[in-house]
Amino acid sequence: MENKYPEPGFYYHYKHNPDGTVGNFAYEVLNIGSHTEMEWNEGMFVVYRPLFPEAKVYREGKLWDIRPLDIFMEVVNEEEYKGERFIKITDPERIAELAKMRDEMYPCS
Repeated sequence: MENKYPEPGFYYHYKHNPDGTVGNFAYEVLNIGSHTEMEWNEGMFVVYRPLFPEAKVYREGKLWDIRPLDIFMEVVNEEEYKGERFIKITDPERIAELAKMRDEMYPCS
């Protein structure tokens, strides 16, 4: 994989339902992390957190998700969907809504 990293910000997972709530399958990408015991190009992870309270890591203690960088950045090729696994949100109104949700869900971060 090339040195292509997601920018910090808000993203929708491809399972997001545009007819649902603004937060369904919404995430905030925080940063990129590296596994200290792996080669640099093999141990890169995306650190992100869900913006919907149903997410397991949120229910288990407001934890964050990590996913290998190559899986985060890959293109999904399923019968019902073909495209990026995570899509960056660029609409300023949607970003403002998600920022408000983030601040309510994670008040101390």
